[in-house]
Amino acid sequence: MEEVATKLGADGIQKKVLSPGKGELPSFHDGTKVIFHYRTNLCDGTVLDDSRMMGGKSKPMELILGKKFKLPVWERVIATMRPGEVADFTCDIKHTALYPLVSQSLRNISVGKDPLEGQRHCCGIAQVHSHHSLGHADLDHLQANPQPLVFTIELLEVLPPGSFALETWAMTDEEKLQAVPQIHEEGNMLFKKGQTAAAAEKYYNAIACLKNLQMKEQPGDLAWIKLDQMITPLLLNYCQCKLMLGQYYEVLDHCSSLLNKYEDNLKAYFKRGKAHAAVWNEAEARADFAKVLALDPSLGPAVAKEIRAMEEKIREKEKEEKGRYRNLFNYSSTSTTATTS
Repeated sequence: MEEVATKLGADGIQKKVLSPGKGELPSFHDGTKVIFHYRTNLCDGTVLDDSRMMGGKSKPMELILGKKFKLPVWERVIATMRPGEVADFTCDIKHTALYPLVSQSLRNISVGKDPLEGQRHCCGIAQVHSHHSLGHADLDHLQANPQPLVFTIELLEVLPPGSFALETWAMTDEEKLQAVPQIHEEGNMLFKKGQTAAAAEKYYNAIACLKNLQMKEQPGDLAWIKLDQMITPLLLNYCQCKLMLGQYYEVLDHCSSLLNKYEDNLKAYFKRGKAHAAVWNEAEARADFAKVLALDPSLGPAVAKEIRAMEEKIREKEKEEKGRYRNLFNYSSTSTTATTS
């Protein structure tokens, strides 16, 4: 271990063991999955990120070695650790220049956003030297003023290659494309079992795989269109889950995006109509339901059912509001009488 520490120190990485791990040093071959918690500090002690707190969760980081992670220094330092070990690694600027981009992606993931959201189509080094905001003041400052960082890492588990199923983020492009039908089917099975939130997550993962592949194609090209046609049914399934979970504005956004590209998508009109009805957008809901009927008159009974349900909800709401105003008026009259008597 002293030899390893010496090599790290010579390359601008200082290690300080806070709590020793157990057993022998694992063999960290390419394809090994490492699961760990991390905290990132400036050298003055300012905390930038903490995996135990990001997104209001305590979810450890998972990394597969040899997959060209944007922050190679994490792979290097973890390869010096035993399971259960906690250590500080103070790393020079040459190892930390890309941390702002990595942190932005990890923060996006922690709140359920696309990890690439807000990043331009250029290499990491170009982004570091650009004036593009990362959406976080501390990361913008770090991007403009690169400095050494301290990574406190607790290595929880080391899984050898072949002992675990690959997650979508760790797959090659070919593996992602092959995995999508399976993920889609898993989502369908969960939906049938009534596990709506879990089904939505599966659909989201499948969409993320295809979106990642689509970003590498020119919009409008044949390959891009083919991927978009694969995304559409998954997105509609995702919207159905979100409807059932009461997340209506997300449904409105996704369905509107679909209809901007595919003006005759009946399912998108139907789901958007239901979402409009749920948030009291009566005129918009009627317009969408009318479009459904124009595209497929045989859906008349289903559309009529949705409109009746919407009208009933509107009547109930109006009745409730009238009662509220009446009570308010009565209260005001009582108050006035009490004051003047």
